Amino acid sequence: MQAHQRAHIDRVVQTVASPTAGPPGAGGDSLIHESWRRCARDHRLDPTRMQEAVILPSQRLREHQEQMDALLQIARGGMQALYRHVAGLGYVVMLTDARGVTVDFLGDLGSGGAEHSLRRAGLYLGSDWSEPLAGTCGVGTCISTGQALTVHQGDHFDATHIPLTCTTAPVFDGHGRLNAVLDISALRSPHSKESQHLALQMVKIHAQQVENASFLRQFRRDCVLRLSASPQFLEVNPDYLLALDAAGRVIGHNRPAQRLLQPRLGGPLLGAAFERLFDARLDALGRFMRAGPAEDRAIRVAGGGPSLFLLAVPPPGAAAPRPQPAPAAPAPLPAPLAALCGGDAALARQIARAARFVDSPIGLLLTGETGSGKEFFAKALHTSSARRARPFVAVNCAAIAETLAESELFGYLPGSFSGAGSRGKRGLVQEADGGTLFLDEIGDMPLALQARLLRVLAEREVLPVGATRPVPVDLRVVAATHCDLEALVRAGRFRADLYYRLSGAQIVLPPLRARTDLPWLIGRMLAAPPPGHDGAQAHAAPALAPEALACLLAHPWPGNLRELHNALAYARSLCSGGRIERHDLPDHLAGGAQAAAPAASPVPAWAVAPGEAPAPAHADAAAQLLQQLAATRWNVTEAARRLGLSRMTLYRRMQRWGIASPNQRAGGADA
Repeated sequence: MQAHQRAHIDRVVQTVASPTAGPPGAGGDSLIHESWRRCARDHRLDPTRMQEAVILPSQRLREHQEQMDALLQIARGGMQALYRHVAGLGYVVMLTDARGVTVDFLGDLGSGGAEHSLRRAGLYLGSDWSEPLAGTCGVGTCISTGQALTVHQGDHFDATHIPLTCTTAPVFDGHGRLNAVLDISALRSPHSKESQHLALQMVKIHAQQVENASFLRQFRRDCVLRLSASPQFLEVNPDYLLALDAAGRVIGHNRPAQRLLQPRLGGPLLGAAFERLFDARLDALGRFMRAGPAEDRAIRVAGGGPSLFLLAVPPPGAAAPRPQPAPAAPAPLPAPLAALCGGDAALARQIARAARFVDSPIGLLLTGETGSGKEFFAKALHTSSARRARPFVAVNCAAIAETLAESELFGYLPGSFSGAGSRGKRGLVQEADGGTLFLDEIGDMPLALQARLLRVLAEREVLPVGATRPVPVDLRVVAATHCDLEALVRAGRFRADLYYRLSGAQIVLPPLRARTDLPWLIGRMLAAPPPGHDGAQAHAAPALAPEALACLLAHPWPGNLRELHNALAYARSLCSGGRIERHDLPDHLAGGAQAAAPAASPVPAWAVAPGEAPAPAHADAAAQLLQQLAATRWNVTEAARRLGLSRMTLYRRMQRWGIASPNQRAGGADA
């Protein structure tokens, strides 16, 4: 061991032993000293060791490169531009992944012994510069801190590396995660660390250019906001980048935008609404398009922030947003969607909202209790869209075994894994090409698959298991869940970036117990032919006795549409004479002696008095009357007002159709 190496080790040991600043004469700065302590305390590295560089074998290197294929294609141009500035000065340019492995390299290997010297020093393709392995170094410490920095000669932890100077800058992805590190390093340099100041500025500039280019590719199908302090650089070199979904929420950002805006929000930038970020309305984005002069694009960051210049670039093929005109008469709903509702106001609002997104490329997220009809809704959306002639592929994410999920969703090539078929298989994603992919119970998808699905959504391409080239796909994705995805995101069980991709618009389906069109829905289910019915034969829908209808209206329906369908199928099978009576219903609905008493509900099971059933011509009117009475908790005055009747007329109809108020049965008085 040489004297200068022994002296360096002594400085590291003294600094590691010091709880705060380094000892006198230790050199370096607090960032370096903290890294030294981290190497000893957290990574358990011995400062007296002298470890040569670790170079990964070619197979493992290829694995790292394949995972960064898209970024490597973009970053190569930035690396070449940077190398042109430093060529002939003894530097090499390296790009590492987020784990510190060098996945691309540019340098002069032509001179005698140069390649051997660079490889031995670790300035070479496949070298591992992670801080837990190599100690304090440009790449590893950049990964640990997320900051651009120079680790110069004696700044290194390992005495083996003290001849080197390494200058690095991080490259982040569009969701704020470290994606790569850009590095220029040299085997030898002037002793002064200040000699690398220009190198640091160049690396930061080119790393930001790579980051921005990667961002623009990742969000090329989304609305992108380019912002800069100078209008002249909006087109060529914006300072800040944001990507918005159709609802004006942030789905991506570059690192400068995150540093500028996130502290003002007091929370994550992803998912934030445009109006929370800037002193402008979303529908005013039209004036920030390319048509106007750059000087007229000034916008102020909300909360008294700086004034910037904005260029809004809409998605390809999208019309420029304009201020909204006065509301016009609503367009008629597509028939498949209109057929889902019989007048329930809450459901009708959701259907009208969904109709506006029928042919939109943004993701739709359907939420609601289990059995509330999410797949029926998704099929109606598909049938209403321009994709109706193409496949509708439904995937239950909770039902696919985790070990088979990747090959089931993305397909595989022949012989790509043990047990793979000899002819390969198209995955469910490819089967939906041109149509709609419905992802039910998306909250149960494993995290590893979520990352693969995010690539499909962002790049519109799928990589089958065993393939090296992705296959383009054109599909509409509709997801559904009964879970609280935002809570899963906070718990780290669901990716935030995938959540914002899927939830471009959210449709909330009401539970069956809250729907006021239940009598209509019951009638529609009874009118449908039972399973296995020969379509060539006539089908007569069974009638429903008022007592049976009252029981159905009284039930809270925890299983929603699925439970209702099963109950009616059961009653249809037992009834005789084409009429479903109360005793034909399942015991827990009919309230028979053998069944437990039903839970209290707004409409008790004995709400309908014995007597004449309404004639078939009046059955719908009787059902509507009973529906309104149930909705108003048997407030006759309010029910009469809603139906446009006088109280006396309503009483007469109740008497004629044998409908008795539970208030009267209990000895009380009606309202």
